[in-house]
Amino acid sequence: MSDIRPTGLEGVLEIVPACFGDARGFFSETYNAARLAEAGVDLVFVQDNHSLSGRRGVLRGLHYQLPPRAQDKLVRVVRGAIFDVAVDIRRGSPTFSRWVGVELSAEKWNQLLVPKGFAHGFVTLAENTEVVYKVTDYYSPEHDRSIRYDDPDIAIDWPIASVDLQLSEKDLAARHLAEADVFP
Repeated sequence: MSDIRPTGLEGVLEIVPACFGDARGFFSETYNAARLAEAGVDLVFVQDNHSLSGRRGVLRGLHYQLPPRAQDKLVRVVRGAIFDVAVDIRRGSPTFSRWVGVELSAEKWNQLLVPKGFAHGFVTLAENTEVVYKVTDYYSPEHDRSIRYDDPDIAIDWPIASVDLQLSEKDLAARHLAEADVFP
C-alpha cells in the first residue's frame, strides 16, 4: 500500500508506493487506481510522458493546460532526482500563487500528485535524470500555457542558482503570473 502525505496545498499529495526488494532486485506497484480512489483520489489517466534531462540544472516549467483540457499529473522519477514544484493558479483560491516543492528521486521512490488548477515545474538535481508522469487529458497546444519560473510574485526558492539553470526558449518567454491566463 502507498503512503499518501499532504503537502500544505489542498489536493497536492506526495505518494510513496511500497517497494519490496531482495537479492534479485525489487517490485513496486507504482499506480493502483482502486487504492488511490479509496484515499479520495479518483482520476483516469490517459497519457504517460517520459523526459530525460542530461545535466543537473535543467528546469522545465512552470506548465499547465487551461480548461476544458486541464490536466492532473502524477509525477515520479525513475533515475536521478528533481525538485518538483506545484503552484496554485486558481485565482479564487485562498492559496493563489502559493507553491510547494518536494524532492522526488529514484532513491526515495516518491511521487507528486499535481491537480488541475496548479502549474507544474521541476529542476533536475542530478545528471541523466528521467521523469515519468501520467496525465488525465491529452496534450493540447491551444490550451498549453507557461508561467515564468522566476516570477517574483510566486518567489519559488529553487535549490540551484539561476546562472546554473538551463531552460527552453518557451520557458524563457513565459509570462508572469499577473499577466497569465489562469483558472477562475
